[in-house]
Amino acid sequence: MNQTNQRIDDLHAKLAEARDSFLGYPVSKDFDYSELFDFLKFPINNLGDPYNDSTYRVQTHDMEREVITFFARLFRADQDDYWGYVTNGGSESNLYGLYIARELYPKAMVYYSESTHYSVKKNIHLLNIPSIVIRSQDNGEIDYEDLKNTLQMNRHKPAIVLSTFGTTMREAKDDVGKIKSILKTLAIQDHYIHCDAALSGSYGPFINPRVPFDLKDGADSISISGHKFIGSPFPAGVILTKRSYRDRISKGISYIGSLDTTITGSRNGHNVLFLWYTIMKMGPAGLKARYEKSLATAEYCQARLQEKGIQAERNPGAITVVLPKVVKAVKEKWQLATEGDITHVVCMPNVSKDDIDRFIDEVELELPESEEAFEFSF
Repeated sequence: MNQTNQRIDDLHAKLAEARDSFLGYPVSKDFDYSELFDFLKFPINNLGDPYNDSTYRVQTHDMEREVITFFARLFRADQDDYWGYVTNGGSESNLYGLYIARELYPKAMVYYSESTHYSVKKNIHLLNIPSIVIRSQDNGEIDYEDLKNTLQMNRHKPAIVLSTFGTTMREAKDDVGKIKSILKTLAIQDHYIHCDAALSGSYGPFINPRVPFDLKDGADSISISGHKFIGSPFPAGVILTKRSYRDRISKGISYIGSLDTTITGSRNGHNVLFLWYTIMKMGPAGLKARYEKSLATAEYCQARLQEKGIQAERNPGAITVVLPKVVKAVKEKWQLATEGDITHVVCMPNVSKDDIDRFIDEVELELPESEEAFEFSF
């Protein structure tokens, strides 16, 4: 065996071991795309706007439009005024939502909670938009009273509010309806709400009781990740907004014969194919069944931890269980994200009750004074 083949075999074994023992990150691994392997022979590049085919024809724009339509229906978009595209992940989707908002309101202020995903602060810096951080409640949800008071002090400026539907550590969900009501009460007519629904958006319509988060509830754009709850070997995301907003920023590019409406020029057409393949097979009913399975596992995990005398918390409808920080050996084996004095278990659809039992058998809590907090972000 030559050195290259040995490296490949070693990597395969390493990744297989790592894949089979993580509970701390919202990534699904129960997928099978073997039917699509033959498409890896093609340089699929979704150049330009998915609704305007370019002169480069090795692409999957037609499937991309079907993906956008699927999520437009799931997130109750105006069927006569929606647009979107498949991105490289949630961070790009958030960047696009903020970009559209900035172009609509160049003099706006951005408001986002301290529990917002780390990519948002970076995106705001890239776009050079002034911003204010809003406090979070103990459960991770945005503090609506602090948001209202802060907005009131800046009523003379247009407002861009970044809501989160499933925060990183506690899977808290900001209520877009409440945010919209605050903006209306303060008579801030020039406003834009972007909802970062990276993890929870894919099952948001099935949560009971329902938390307002989608386009009909008042969001102007919404983003999800494709590799999280749905599952993909590649990072992927979706951004959904209004076609009328997109028209405000689009520019024609003669070189490719299409419109320049996306963040990146070249886009991964395989991402589109894989995401299309999955949602066509699952449909809304399949997404709902995946959520119900994950929810049952999360409820089981919380109950088992509490039986062991460990304080375990979970937001309503969440598939994320929060517990005190565990010892380093357990954290590293199960690849648990930790922030401050808490860690969490994310009960993705591939996580079984047997996985939870094996994890809980090994749980040992970290003494507060014995180790410095080591933070992860995802």
